[in-house]
Amino acid sequence: MSTESTASVSTHILDTSVGRPAASVAVSLSARGGAREQWVVLGRSATDTDGRCRDLPALPEGTTHVRLDFETEAYFHTQNHSHSHSQKQAEAQQDAPAPRDSGAFFPEVAITFAVTPGEHYHVPLLLNPFGYSVYRGS
Repeated sequence: MSTESTASVSTHILDTSVGRPAASVAVSLSARGGAREQWVVLGRSATDTDGRCRDLPALPEGTTHVRLDFETEAYFHTQNHSHSHSQKQAEAQQDAPAPRDSGAFFPEVAITFAVTPGEHYHVPLLLNPFGYSVYRGS
């Protein structure tokens, strides 16, 4: 809930490599009151089956910068493990080489942005094993 003195933040993750929401990705929300201030972790959450964090805490009054930290390595490890059987079957049929790596190129994604009191900031993360994109959504 946003007031004149605070901003609010929401996020979701879409795994563009499979065209589905990314579930069970750990996310932490940090804030600071200026460029020279220390980051304060406000809370931690994880994305639900729709790829959304529905329980991020409110930002304290005076927040000017926010950071969302997404722990993507565990998500991609789980994705690669759960798809390994179907990938092996497809590769056997196509005589394709095995995947190069089961880890994530970006083991974590940190997004930092400025906020203005009274505004809501929805910051979606579009994620794939070798890249990501973010934007201010609505």
